[in-house]
Amino acid sequence: MTNTQSKTTKLAKMAMLVAISIVLVALIRFPIFPAVAFLEYDPADIPILIGTFAFGPLAGILLTVVTSVLQGLTVSSASGAYGIIMHIIATCTLAIVAGLIYRKEKTKKHAIVGLLCGTVAMAVVMAAANMVITPLFMGVPAAAVWELMPFIVAFNLVKAGINSLVTFLLYKRISPFLHK
Repeated sequence: MTNTQSKTTKLAKMAMLVAISIVLVALIRFPIFPAVAFLEYDPADIPILIGTFAFGPLAGILLTVVTSVLQGLTVSSASGAYGIIMHIIATCTLAIVAGLIYRKEKTKKHAIVGLLCGTVAMAVVMAAANMVITPLFMGVPAAAVWELMPFIVAFNLVKAGINSLVTFLLYKRISPFLHK
């Protein structure tokens, strides 16, 4: 296979992962905590994490941005620019941290450590992002966001934790197809 064919094949596989991510959001979305029903779990990060493990952290960033924009313009259009920005920040954090750790040594141990560190990093970064970005986009005082912080942190830990666990369980089964 020539280098051009290889790049084209990789791009097609990444496009497939984006499409799967968007379909998953369209089919599976539900609130984790009834008190903050606007914080909805979705499995969109699973194909992105799989792509990150297969193709590296830079691919994870590209997958995240493309998925976030397409998702924000279609199946999650109600959240607008705010949703796109928050999705990019959250998922890029998770994918970059997990991908960098996994890239060093592609073992189950590094996958677990990467996904755990990425999950914690996502929760921390999203706590900060919510304190800065949510008041700007939603027109609410930072104190109101701070009151919701236990839910925000728990939501991000649960969402990233579930998506990381599913990624861990699926990746080795899917990776031969992605590396063909």
